[in-house]
Amino acid sequence: MRFSSALINTLRETPKEAETVAHKFMLRACMIKKLGAGIYDWMPLGFKSLQKVISIIREEMNKAGAQEVLLPVLSPAELWKETGRWNVYGKELMRIKDRHDNEFALGPTHEEVITDLVRREVNSYKQLPINLYQIQGKFRDEIRPRFGVMRSREFLMKDAYSFDRDEEGAMKSYKNMFETYVKICKRIGFKFRAVEADSGAIGGNLSSEFMVLAETGEDTIIYCEQCEYAANMEKASFKKDPVVDAAEEPLTKVHTPNIRTVEELAAFLGKKPEETAKTILYIVDGKKMAGAVIRGDREINEVKLKNALGASEIRLATPEEILEKTGAPVGFAGPINLREKGIRLAVDETAAYLKNTVTGGNENDYHYTGVNRGRDYQENLIADFAVAKKGDKCPKCGGALNEQKGIEMGHVFFLGNKYSKSMKATYLDESGKSKEMVMGCYGIGVSRVVAASIEQNNDENGIIWPMAIAPYEVNIIVVNAKYKEGMDYCETLYKELKEAGIDVIMDDRDISPGVKFKDADLIGFPLRVVVGEKNFVTGQVEVSYRRDPKNRIMLDKNSVAGEIINIVKSEKTGNTK
Repeated sequence: MRFSSALINTLRETPKEAETVAHKFMLRACMIKKLGAGIYDWMPLGFKSLQKVISIIREEMNKAGAQEVLLPVLSPAELWKETGRWNVYGKELMRIKDRHDNEFALGPTHEEVITDLVRREVNSYKQLPINLYQIQGKFRDEIRPRFGVMRSREFLMKDAYSFDRDEEGAMKSYKNMFETYVKICKRIGFKFRAVEADSGAIGGNLSSEFMVLAETGEDTIIYCEQCEYAANMEKASFKKDPVVDAAEEPLTKVHTPNIRTVEELAAFLGKKPEETAKTILYIVDGKKMAGAVIRGDREINEVKLKNALGASEIRLATPEEILEKTGAPVGFAGPINLREKGIRLAVDETAAYLKNTVTGGNENDYHYTGVNRGRDYQENLIADFAVAKKGDKCPKCGGALNEQKGIEMGHVFFLGNKYSKSMKATYLDESGKSKEMVMGCYGIGVSRVVAASIEQNNDENGIIWPMAIAPYEVNIIVVNAKYKEGMDYCETLYKELKEAGIDVIMDDRDISPGVKFKDADLIGFPLRVVVGEKNFVTGQVEVSYRRDPKNRIMLDKNSVAGEIINIVKSEKTGNTK
């Protein structure tokens, strides 16, 4: 491609809408253009990178034995109602009606559609296992689209679904996809971690996220310094303190005027915050109230709490709801007598084995001391719903946990029979007995991959593309377009590289060299070849890496093509020095 013919209108100023590094540089480098809130046009440069990501994903999925299909974006509401997700999925599901008033969903994911296809086409154990995937547009009505293509309402996704005869086979499929994702991440050039994750609206009891490590990431990863344990914040756990064996003190109600925080309460009573327990009240699935009891110095992980309660959604109870149900204002709820008031009580593991703790008194300006679970109150369930944080102990080895920022680019789920059971996706085994298929599903946010790569690879001047997904691998810059001898050389080099399969762009524009260099830095082409009259008259051509701009090497003009071809092919196959 010649720069003079390319649709690349770069921007010197950052648009006001840009919120993240990737969003800023994708707009400035003319990779995307905003059409509406959470809706973007992919421009030629951006689409080239997108196509390269797709190519890597497709090659690795095919190597792993998966078969590509293309499913409709539009899916009948009846399929979603079979699994119960029509009502459960929430407002992110884009719903439409046709002229006959039939309801449809614009697919945010395709578990229902693929399960319906397989239950119609697969009926024998001889046809299993099978793994089908597609690369297709998806739609989610995000409450707040942001970060450019990172969280948009229309996006490109690779979603795959495996069907097996039993759990053993399904776990093999899951591990196969896990290993495939590792290969994809390595080929793209990511620094990444695979972490334990919550399954969310997809369901299932085992899932892992593939997180691209970036300081600007919107997610936080908890990982162990000593072992392989890693999880996202929604799933992360930690080793709890040992149970303290102490004699039970008498239950005492204490007047605590003008106390509003755990720290104030602990100081007032001469206690430590970890010797207190707070009770937070929630409304579950829009109906009943539940109380969550947790140690005073810990915070509640609402995703883990929602899962522990078996709820579709939870929200904090309003002050009015709390007063009506408990008789006390916000801040004075405690576990004693809550169940008798029809409130379901969940106790976090951090609070379950505390002795002689301090809790709210369910009365304004009063707390209890000497509270002991079992004697003074009974719970409905004990679960882990505390937020894990840096400095906690690893749940596997006891080592120190640390934190790191990351961006989710892929997610693998072991689904079990969640969808096959509700949709009656069965097969006949060797003895002719009908059995439910065991499923897994595996997603990659393809458009997210491009943005995540930029978040991980950039400097103050622009993008620093890894060779594998750069829109162009080599940028030939003619310093002076009127210098005929230099221009003729660039034309020859350009053709040689193209014939060798190198993705090359030649900046032949008749503009100042400074603008060319700024555009080259902004767009981030991995290799730059600069042909200037001063060096060229001595037979020298300058070559530099975008990731190390100060390291410029001078090559004989006759050896440039061979050197460039070797560098590109070496980096794309992972054989970098």
